[in-house]
Amino acid sequence: MIRLQNLTLQRGPQRLLEGAELTLHAGHKAGLIGANGSGKSSLFALLRGELGPDAGDCNLPPDWRIAHMRQEVDDLERLAVDYVLDGDIRLRQVQRDLLAAEEAHDGGAIARLHSELDSADGYTADARARKLLAGLGFSNEQMDKRVGDFSGGWRMRLNLAQALMCPSDLLLLDEPTNHLDLDAILWLEDWLKSYSGTLLLISHDRDFLDAVVDHVAHIEQQKLTLYRGGYSAFERARAERLAQQQQAYEKQQVQREHMEKYIARFKAQATKARQAQSRIKALERLEELAPAHVDSPFDFVFREADKISSPLLDMSDVQLGYGDKAVLQQVKLQLVPGARIGLLGPNGAGKSTLIKTLSGELTPLSGRLARGENLSIGYFAQHQLDSLDAKASPLLHLQRIAPSEREQTLRDFLGGFDFRGPRCDEAVQNFSGGEKARLALALIAWGKPNLLLLDEPTNHLDLEMRLALTMALQEFAGAVLVVSHDRHLLKSTTDEFLLVADGRIQPFDGDLEDYARWLVDFRARQQPQTSAAPAGDKTDKRALRQVAAALRQQLAPHKREADKLEKELSKLHEQLAKVEERLGDSGVYEAARKDELRDLLAEQARLKSREGELEESWMAALEHLESLEQQLAQAAD
Repeated sequence: MIRLQNLTLQRGPQRLLEGAELTLHAGHKAGLIGANGSGKSSLFALLRGELGPDAGDCNLPPDWRIAHMRQEVDDLERLAVDYVLDGDIRLRQVQRDLLAAEEAHDGGAIARLHSELDSADGYTADARARKLLAGLGFSNEQMDKRVGDFSGGWRMRLNLAQALMCPSDLLLLDEPTNHLDLDAILWLEDWLKSYSGTLLLISHDRDFLDAVVDHVAHIEQQKLTLYRGGYSAFERARAERLAQQQQAYEKQQVQREHMEKYIARFKAQATKARQAQSRIKALERLEELAPAHVDSPFDFVFREADKISSPLLDMSDVQLGYGDKAVLQQVKLQLVPGARIGLLGPNGAGKSTLIKTLSGELTPLSGRLARGENLSIGYFAQHQLDSLDAKASPLLHLQRIAPSEREQTLRDFLGGFDFRGPRCDEAVQNFSGGEKARLALALIAWGKPNLLLLDEPTNHLDLEMRLALTMALQEFAGAVLVVSHDRHLLKSTTDEFLLVADGRIQPFDGDLEDYARWLVDFRARQQPQTSAAPAGDKTDKRALRQVAAALRQQLAPHKREADKLEKELSKLHEQLAKVEERLGDSGVYEAARKDELRDLLAEQARLKSREGELEESWMAALEHLESLEQQLAQAAD
């Protein structure tokens, strides 16, 4: 297990954790959340052994293999698939030793190393690496390209695949969904659900956390608090804890006020001096309870447009693409005020191409695109963060587009995006990705748009800012067209979905769960149809057998878990039946037995609550088991 005891962690002058406690048992999947700069990444560095505690203890099993998602790429010349295979350090070492043994014609070493290669699943390694890459959105052609041929976001996907390739007991993932589209996130969720080791995950994607983790560790006020369940359960539990904390604080303030009045009244009186001194000491010992400050640092709206047109934008029989290459055909789309549209579709299908065309960055190859007379577009895309003036401050950026506005008005507006005091005047070159994204959104919000085109607006944003953006979009009076991997944002701000696939755009009649099922079918259709292997191709047959064996091995713990939950549920049903049988006795409702009745009702409520939790876990386990069994059947075919 992971155990942090009385841990203090400091980076430079900033104290991140003080007296923090945390225990994570083997097999737990925990989300690590907290405000930007609270120490999440530093805690990861501590677990990897790159930092030491300033005080207290950080204990991990000494034999644990730790894998983590690196944030840098150090070899641009490696082929993508080889770069991913490098994640399995033991495999690479066995391969190097085997090559040396073959060059030395050492028969004994060659035989031993072939056995080690087999135990390290070396014969299926290339296929497993390619499967990881395919799940993360790489085409077969891209798998054999140089790492240097990919953009920064795709290199991060390679780092993620490399971390997943590494056999591990502890997997540390820092914002793994930041550079993924929705397709890849859904695939990653399934992969992490079946991961058998201990997972610690930093993420600002609440739906992703809900799907993957069973605990949430929250860093707040230099402490670590562990909550059971996913992010939604954390929100509920924390709200209850804060409410209790607020009540305790208010009660303590009354107590403190009473003590202070007593001291003020009697400390000068000789007869009461001793009692007053006692109150003073009690007041000093009184635990300081902070009031529950739960207000977000973000509070903003998109300023309402002065004029509006209807329709804002109208496309008919449009062909979209680059140069002479068409990406989308026969596009028909009309955007009117109040429209709330989410774009769905596999990676590379043309979602960003559509948004770039609507924004004016691309010109349609053919067809009609009419823009409303009063159209005002607010366009957010990741590449716009790089176009911010690195030497200018947030205030100067805003002053350039509002030169006649009072400075205090601009400062107040930027404060809603948490640019306050000196931060308003600091150069952008010192900002994090999240701060740059907030500034880009602030500039859009100031511009009074009546059409928002948002291409992955939540990348780099923390949970508080995502919530603020969601609320601002809900209040926005214009039209919204959004591409996002954040399912909570899509569910909270859109009324309809358009599916971009197979060169077409068409309405999608369903929700995000329906889209996840559509994706499974789409991927199956995209699989290349391979001819039967030659009878003598024993390597392919062996590889298939090993893949099937690996899947069967994955099935075993899930079967055990499902059986365990079923037995526990059956036992609980027996306990509940006994309690309800006793409640059926009319005598228990007599006044003399009121304590017994109270205890029985409390036990019944507890058992029913536990019954709901167990049934939900059991059904989830059965669904996951069924999914794995389908994979096994496909591998057998």
